[in-house]
Amino acid sequence: MTGCLDELIPAQERAIRLSPRDPQIWLYYYWIGQAHLVRSHLDEAILWFEKAHSANPEQPLPHAYLASSYALKGQTGRATAELAQARRLSADNRYSSLAPLKAVGPFGGPKMRAMFETTYFAGLRKAGMPEQ
Repeated sequence: MTGCLDELIPAQERAIRLSPRDPQIWLYYYWIGQAHLVRSHLDEAILWFEKAHSANPEQPLPHAYLASSYALKGQTGRATAELAQARRLSADNRYSSLAPLKAVGPFGGPKMRAMFETTYFAGLRKAGMPEQ
């Protein structure tokens, strides 16, 4: 998330085509979802985060990003459930509040951090995640 967003999605789609059975394929789906989320393309983000979740159900990241995406769409029930699942699956307390989550970063440079603030973090707030 430090490069050009316009290049991120095609690069991940190429990786998926080249290695469709990669055990880490969920990461490619997740990164595509991230690119859509920070651009506020919520339906596309949800689609890719759902794929990431399906490819690796025990990974908390897709759940946290689904929580944010659903909250931004006004689907608070689904957002709350996804956030609870991210918290259950996480090995640490990063999803207890925004402070520890922001501390584990990275969320890119200043421009990208601003995009995360207006999308991902804003959605997590709406899903019920406190600041501290």
